[in-house]
Amino acid sequence: MSTRTPHRPPGTGTAARTVGATVGEPGFEQLADFEQLADELWDAVSAADEHTAVEVVVGALERGADPESVLLDVIARVQAKVGEEWAANRINVAQEHAATAINERAVAALSLHPAARPTPTRGRITVACVDGEWHALPARLLAEVLILRGWQVDYLGAQVPSPHLIAHLHRTDSDAVALSSSIATRLPAAHAAITACQAVGVPVLVGGAAFGPDGRYAFLLDADAWAPDARAAADRLALGPLPRPRTDHQQLDDLPHLADQEYTLITRNSTALVRAVFTALQDAFPAMRTYSEVQLERTAEDLAHIVEFLATALYLGDEDLFAGFLTWTAQILTARGVPASSLPPTLDALARELKDFPRATRILERGAEALTPVDHSTAESRS
Repeated sequence: MSTRTPHRPPGTGTAARTVGATVGEPGFEQLADFEQLADELWDAVSAADEHTAVEVVVGALERGADPESVLLDVIARVQAKVGEEWAANRINVAQEHAATAINERAVAALSLHPAARPTPTRGRITVACVDGEWHALPARLLAEVLILRGWQVDYLGAQVPSPHLIAHLHRTDSDAVALSSSIATRLPAAHAAITACQAVGVPVLVGGAAFGPDGRYAFLLDADAWAPDARAAADRLALGPLPRPRTDHQQLDDLPHLADQEYTLITRNSTALVRAVFTALQDAFPAMRTYSEVQLERTAEDLAHIVEFLATALYLGDEDLFAGFLTWTAQILTARGVPASSLPPTLDALARELKDFPRATRILERGAEALTPVDHSTAESRS
């Protein structure tokens, strides 16, 4: 288990989901036109050709393409493919980052085009990523869609600490906050941000893969609204003001199981826990002692991510979150030639260290059950 991965479980790609195409001027009346544009943009992005990528986007606008459709049916679609190609190990992390940077520049070029600069006619929305969330493109896409829909938008970008977000709200008169998160391990930080915004009287709409495909974690964390994609978010905001939140709401009100302190104790001692499991694996697998320094570092990082997802599952009280992360990790490791059989011993070592934590033990058992069919399929693929 020594491959470096950004650890994005299924559905946590950096693109907003898209739904159909908006009719623009002649030449862009069918979804196929946007599919062709997406193919052209992908060719440029995959070749790290920023200038051609920008030309594809700007050229489409010059020919009358609807800006919102270019954002969501072209750029977002290409970004989704970037994530798929990384997951399949057809591009590496550096290539993924380069492709994302080019897509961000394409969005910036679109935002400066006269066709994408309407006069604000609605209220004011603050768009931000939660603290620790570096996947900013979904939030940027939403911000641009809201601008196109006539909103005044304060786009704060990636990983905005909650105190800074609240300070911004005190200085402005935002009607709502649109909060984005792609990685499930950021959900505790998202919960803190939601509660903090509500405490100053500002309602929160959330979105992004971290909240689940059906928004289950948005509702669990008591967000005021959830949307599955940028179009749906803009449509919801257009319906009218979000309900004013209660200002006396506390995080523990939503998650009473946190009173058992398992999440707090494991989070506080996560470094020692990773170290103990790492040592146990070295004892169980002497071959680890021949790992290079880089391999050892990557293995420690992988263990840290497993512990982080375990802690998040404890926070949410959701065993399936951890199980889904493990099956996804097994697929990612297998695609990179790393046997998924390295995962069950890791869970066993964690279970020994956490034997006095009943909720953590149940989550680990559920994770081991989820890995069983993965182990069988991996063995069959090698036979």
